[in-house]
Amino acid sequence: MSATLDERNVGGYSVAYVREDIYFPVYISAALAAAFCTAAWITGAVYWLLAAVAAAGFTYYNIPLLETGRPTIGANQYGIFIQAFGLIRWRAIERIDVVQIAERAMTVHELQIVLNAPLRSALVVDWRKQPIYRLLMRLPWRMDHNGAVRISLEPFDQSPDLIHRTFLRMWRFYRS
Repeated sequence: MSATLDERNVGGYSVAYVREDIYFPVYISAALAAAFCTAAWITGAVYWLLAAVAAAGFTYYNIPLLETGRPTIGANQYGIFIQAFGLIRWRAIERIDVVQIAERAMTVHELQIVLNAPLRSALVVDWRKQPIYRLLMRLPWRMDHNGAVRISLEPFDQSPDLIHRTFLRMWRFYRS
């Protein structure tokens, strides 16, 4: 496999964000940023500009939720791919779990991929180095101190159990 594999054409099984629930707050914050910027320009008041910067920052951070052309997470014959992280080879995965976490008044589901190898050797392709304009945007993953990759499954268009079962089935098939 080519080490220069691009995120946009990894193929295999992909999971996308739910579009209906996510578009609304991001577009509203973009409209608020434009309205606050206009108010700052008309009135000359700095406090409108501060509100515009805050709304624009929220919009910028959440732009990846609107991208339809890029896969977010998924799997193919080489391993599990995660946007802005890389492609983890199947044999470097020790286990794949879905964990329920109670946060305030709701329960969120998190996919945890535990590695049995150092990250440098576990990645077939490393996509963690992002262009400068994407550095402050939302990432679909985070890593804990034990070396487990953690992905919140709440914004995705499929149920956490279905995503977990599919990844487990593919992991069992391709690592053998």
